[in-house]
Amino acid sequence: MVIPVHDVNPVRRTPWVTYALLAANILVFLFTPGLAGSVTGEGSLAQLCHLQAFLDQYAAVPRELIHHRMPQVVPTGETGLGPQGPGCVVGPPGYDKSPELSVLTAMFLHGGWLHLLGNMLFLWIFGNNVEDRLGHVRFLLFYLVCGYAAAYVFALANSGSADPLIGASGAIAGVLGAYLVLYPRARVWVLVPFLIFLPLRLPAWIVLGLWFVLQAVYSSGGGVSQAGTVAYLAHVAGFVAGMLIAWPLRPGTPPPPEPRGALFGRRARPGW
Repeated sequence: MVIPVHDVNPVRRTPWVTYALLAANILVFLFTPGLAGSVTGEGSLAQLCHLQAFLDQYAAVPRELIHHRMPQVVPTGETGLGPQGPGCVVGPPGYDKSPELSVLTAMFLHGGWLHLLGNMLFLWIFGNNVEDRLGHVRFLLFYLVCGYAAAYVFALANSGSADPLIGASGAIAGVLGAYLVLYPRARVWVLVPFLIFLPLRLPAWIVLGLWFVLQAVYSSGGGVSQAGTVAYLAHVAGFVAGMLIAWPLRPGTPPPPEPRGALFGRRARPGW
């Protein structure tokens, strides 16, 4: 797996929506109970119970999305002593939850620092150019549509799951799909782990195409949605949605600048 660090594709206007999404995701994470103070996302039993209750209220749950009904009992955020020892107390929900709105709130929740930083890295690198092509308002709508498409496709495939689905990955996968359609020849600097991290400049169609293939392969083994695991099927659905939405804009998209300098250790030739 390659790690993108920068693309050679300047923008014409400031990507305010991308910046706002980055800030919103980071701020929500910092105020998510039990997570921001821990690098690993682990904590005390009280923190974990509080986090479990928070996610149950604000995360998207496939069973709720498909059947549109709340469970009879949910985590309360309190700890107690049960037959098998200390644990999280459950009880009737003390709140009203809209499954449809939970997809929106779930897009800004993350299960740990690595989950957050990985998503924000991809949004930072590829979001600005897609926003530049779509415009601010259309980009925001596009981002949300891809996030919803990813969540509902995953929920349809896992309609009996009560595990929370969180993260901006589905929406950001849509950004990657759009970038692949609009700027397939744009150059992306990546780090390739091979004994050490080797810097290479690769075309976007290789970087993002490889990413999509890996997600598709992983999803064929069955997606999972718990915090700390990866809903690969949601990534695939978001990516395809992004490609389909961006496809009509492809003919009018200005090409990225011609690459200059070394490529794969050689001087780039015209046409690369």
